[in-house]
Amino acid sequence: MEEITCNIHMHTTYSDGFGTYSTIIDAAAQAGLDVVIITDHNVWVNGLEGYYSRGKKRVLVLTGEEVHNQDRFPQKNHMLVLGAESEVAIYASVPQELIDTIHQKGGLSFLAHPDEVALELVHEDDISWVDWETAGYTGFELWNNFSELKTVSHTPFQLLLNVLDPSRIATSPSKATLERWDSLLTQGRHLSVIGGADAHALRFKIGPITKTIFPYQYHFSAINNHLLLPEPLSGNLQQDKKMIYNSLAKGSSFIGYDLPASTRGFTFSISNEEYIANPGDTITLFRGATIQVKLPAPAEINLIKDGVLLYSSRRLDHLAYPITEPGAYRVECKTEFMGKLRGWIYSNPIYVVKEN
Repeated sequence: MEEITCNIHMHTTYSDGFGTYSTIIDAAAQAGLDVVIITDHNVWVNGLEGYYSRGKKRVLVLTGEEVHNQDRFPQKNHMLVLGAESEVAIYASVPQELIDTIHQKGGLSFLAHPDEVALELVHEDDISWVDWETAGYTGFELWNNFSELKTVSHTPFQLLLNVLDPSRIATSPSKATLERWDSLLTQGRHLSVIGGADAHALRFKIGPITKTIFPYQYHFSAINNHLLLPEPLSGNLQQDKKMIYNSLAKGSSFIGYDLPASTRGFTFSISNEEYIANPGDTITLFRGATIQVKLPAPAEINLIKDGVLLYSSRRLDHLAYPITEPGAYRVECKTEFMGKLRGWIYSNPIYVVKEN
């Protein structure tokens, strides 16, 4: 498997972001990213996808869209649309129709920041997903870097500190979203999750001073998606785009918080006597199976099956764990950063089924 790093969910001057495509490419190259997927609000920007070089670094830029019903107040039901290859914002008023249309166009649909909270200090509403009777979406945005600001800013002083130093913010995905995902996995649903930057590079001006808060460079060093591809990127736009979207659809990936330490090199697999399964795969319990976890550095490892904690370590860089029961297995890893234990790695599940 070939591991690449992909950042998803950012906005440009085509909607409410303060940076251009070129600004994002510069920041992505500086951060060492392989792929960025730009998702402006209710506009699909056509014609800018492709490979861009900055010095010796090459970055693949893909264009999706973040869609919501602009006539609804307060806002709800934001959807990240990837790979639909056409404008779909016209379907936003009926979420199920939007999901079905995206599917018909061969695209992916991820519910953006599905369980937000309001930030009343600055009169920001929560923009959660509320139409949970919908079906057929690809998965969730499990961890949204910018939305977490609302969760961890309870006082004006905390908000100021977080704005001035955004590296303080990220702690873990929303507990409500984790529990919702586990509940649906237990029901037999196969739902992939992604991490999102929700980057805007917001610009504030006070007198003669202009400051960019939450710049793209910060987001690109923080919550990323590490995709596991069957082969290296070739440089062919259509071929590589298909591999990337297949990986995201299947859940052949993990979310890594790369600011405390790089998560590159993390592996999670389940093997029986005949097969080795990676995230997103399904494997049969052939006289039992064994979980293997390897980390790039020692950390707390939590092994979870159908929402239940099976095993937790303090500081390990590898784990071998035998299993005998079917279910959806996933891994969470945590590490110390800035005096706090924080989420570090969240894998997509491996699905284990009984032998026929």
